[in-house]
Amino acid sequence: MNINIKQLKDIITSASKDIILPKFNAIERSYKSDGSVVTEADLLMQSRIESELKQVYPDIDLLGEEMTPSQQQALLSTGKPLWCLDPIDGTSNFAAGVPYFSVSLALIENGEVVLGLVYDPIREECFAAQQGQGAVLNGHPLTTKALDLSLNQCIALIDFKRLTPELATRLITNRPYASQRSLGSIALELCWIAAGRGHIYLHAKQQLWDYAAAKLILSEAGAYACTLEGEPLSIDKLTPQSTLAALDGDVFKQWCNYLNVRTQ
Repeated sequence: MNINIKQLKDIITSASKDIILPKFNAIERSYKSDGSVVTEADLLMQSRIESELKQVYPDIDLLGEEMTPSQQQALLSTGKPLWCLDPIDGTSNFAAGVPYFSVSLALIENGEVVLGLVYDPIREECFAAQQGQGAVLNGHPLTTKALDLSLNQCIALIDFKRLTPELATRLITNRPYASQRSLGSIALELCWIAAGRGHIYLHAKQQLWDYAAAKLILSEAGAYACTLEGEPLSIDKLTPQSTLAALDGDVFKQWCNYLNVRTQ
């Protein structure tokens, strides 16, 4: 399928300037049944991007975070090409005035992500990838280099609140890395790993729209990722998944060994 990635970027950046930035740290929040935060901006972004994509690509439906689970499952079950959108990944940060959030858009075909775009409205940074064509940041290639670091010298991006108490305690009492951050936008954190702004990553419960685009960007940049079960991240189901990742192959092996993960 012929997709114009510049056109996608224009759709997302324009919507971000019109909707996200004017409402940054100036909007009321509400809470969904799962406890996650949602704002008017999330709903407006999803509606606008869906509408504009439909004008350009009328045959491709959109699965968005702000849909009901039954709507999402019905769309995913068709097996047809599908956009997967997180209109604001990091809504809690956005609503609180923390300048770390993103818009994530992926195109899924035949159970695989074939295109991914993650846009950071604050830094005006656009991470993008197309299957088999590498990853870019604002048009410049993202390629990994050997870190020449051991695991205990790495910066880790880790979300502790969704880990089991046993694993969280182990990471604190037997820390295998040099230092740790939790930044609050899954898609952007994975892209930062791809860009070398962190070395290892761990999150125990991600939704499809959180990681779909960033998964492709990460792999096309040459980085590594799998679940805590050692399996590839699945694109054909809505069940939340864990993700561990690393920029460097040797560090990835060390990280997997520490976590007792056997990769397939």
